[in-house]
Amino acid sequence: MMGVSISERHRQLQERIHAACERSKRRPEEVRLLPVSKMQSVAAIRSFYDLGLRDFAESRVQELLAKKDALPPDVRWHFIGHLQSNKAKYIAGFIDSIESIDSIDTARELSKRAAENTRTIKILIEVNISGEAQKQGAEPANTESLALEIARTCPNLILSGLMGMASLEEDPERTRPQFRRLRELRDDIQERQPQLKSFTELSMGMSNDFEIAIEEGATIVRIGSALFGERT
Repeated sequence: MMGVSISERHRQLQERIHAACERSKRRPEEVRLLPVSKMQSVAAIRSFYDLGLRDFAESRVQELLAKKDALPPDVRWHFIGHLQSNKAKYIAGFIDSIESIDSIDTARELSKRAAENTRTIKILIEVNISGEAQKQGAEPANTESLALEIARTCPNLILSGLMGMASLEEDPERTRPQFRRLRELRDDIQERQPQLKSFTELSMGMSNDFEIAIEEGATIVRIGSALFGERT
């Protein structure tokens, strides 16, 4: 994508999202683009801000705090990295959503810090859908019990759904079963626990496999290089 303008990259990405929705008989408005701005410059983020984008995702607390101070206050920040409980206090006052909750201890600490700031925070439970030992995330078999414990003990969190990272495959088609399992897990929890009324989101799919994820039900796709271009 060298030499392609940021507006053109954004347009091409939206076209690919729309085409994936069309193939799977879904409405494009069912899928939200979440630009992953980690390791990108403030200037690069501002370029997309100037195009009208307001949501950006970071994975390190220190980097997030620096960028928040350098960008307009109406940016909606999302956290997608592993959150240590002792870092929750630094972002609880402004973060829009955290997609990477995988333990009850972190959830309770985040809920406490959100209460101190008189606000609620949307969260997704991260599930280890690839089964890779190096990946973060709750085990699929433990996800429902974690969801129920969060709902019971974390009043300042809005439990919005699930997030998963597929294995990195040369052929993105090979990720399809992983995305399908995450969708089926969300559907099963929704069916068994109708009191979890906000439990609708599926954040899955990145630059290399987001079209497959959309075909399998993603409601949020986390896009870095396909939007910002390859990092140099």
